[in-house]
Amino acid sequence: MCFLMYSSRPGLLIGFHGCDESVRDDIVSGRKNMVSSKNDYDWLGKGYYFWENNFERALDFANNPPGKTKITKPSVLGAVIDLQSCLDLLDTDYLRLVQYSYQSLELTASKFELELPVNRSGKGTKDLVLRNLDCAVIENLHSIQQVNNFRPFDSARGVFVEGAELYPGAGFHEKNHIQICIRNPNCIKGFFIPREEVDWI
Repeated sequence: MCFLMYSSRPGLLIGFHGCDESVRDDIVSGRKNMVSSKNDYDWLGKGYYFWENNFERALDFANNPPGKTKITKPSVLGAVIDLQSCLDLLDTDYLRLVQYSYQSLELTASKFELELPVNRSGKGTKDLVLRNLDCAVIENLHSIQQVNNFRPFDSARGVFVEGAELYPGAGFHEKNHIQICIRNPNCIKGFFIPREEVDWI
């Protein structure tokens, strides 16, 4: 297939991860490794999560963590990332692969009389923030890749519409963002503490 020729994303990008200041400092110093997320409701499957070039969104997450999580000193961890072989959900061919994965999962569930997981909204929001179905579909796609000895995806990337409309009838929402999930930790080339912009003129 032609699109496989272009599955590797050239160049590096910056990702941001909201966390406690102590976690950020431990990771940047090398005292601890970043922990991979393995929840059944993760939006892009299992892996290390970042907001693409969106410091403010990461900081908002640290200030308002979901569920019962408490962050003492909200902070942001920066990372230099190479997506390598990426399941890019802004690309038509990859969207078709995800659709195929859903059909495969649906067929299996029907055959064994199982219920598919569902995406659900969170407390106090209409946004589908608990994405059990999406997570299952993406994890199923990774399994399909493995069973067929296809090259595994190192990362996944998707755009998400989230939050209230910016104005009545708007197609833009206040929390729109691009999220990245890194499966292969070697995609993360380095961590850093984001710095303040300085006047240079």
